[in-house]
Amino acid sequence: MILVDSSVWIDYFSGNGSPETDFLDGVLGVRAVATGDLILTEVLQGFRHDKDYKTAKRLLEELTIFELLGKKMAIKSADNFRKLRKKGLTIRKTADVIIASFCIEYDLPLLFSDKDFKPFVEYLGLRDAIYNV
Repeated sequence: MILVDSSVWIDYFSGNGSPETDFLDGVLGVRAVATGDLILTEVLQGFRHDKDYKTAKRLLEELTIFELLGKKMAIKSADNFRKLRKKGLTIRKTADVIIASFCIEYDLPLLFSDKDFKPFVEYLGLRDAIYNV
């Protein structure tokens, strides 16, 4: 199973081709694909047209959707943010810290195109879905 970040879903639904959207297109229906509640919010709130929103919502609801936070993950996320900050790296978005920390904790490869996830791969053991098939 892989978890797909909003950065990839947004490009996918927008029709923006990239190595990540090509990878996603190739694994849908072949491998288990999941997302998170926070990611679901980020993706769905971006749709301007009701028809597109309803289509995306229907498709995303068919996936496994993890609840990403809770007390345990809130603390793990804060710990991971602090570990990276001690290395001189500040992650811009709290949502990315939560998503990466969840994937690290549950050993789920993450499919992403957002560069803020790279320090999690390099220093904290986040598995990049494209390179960990």
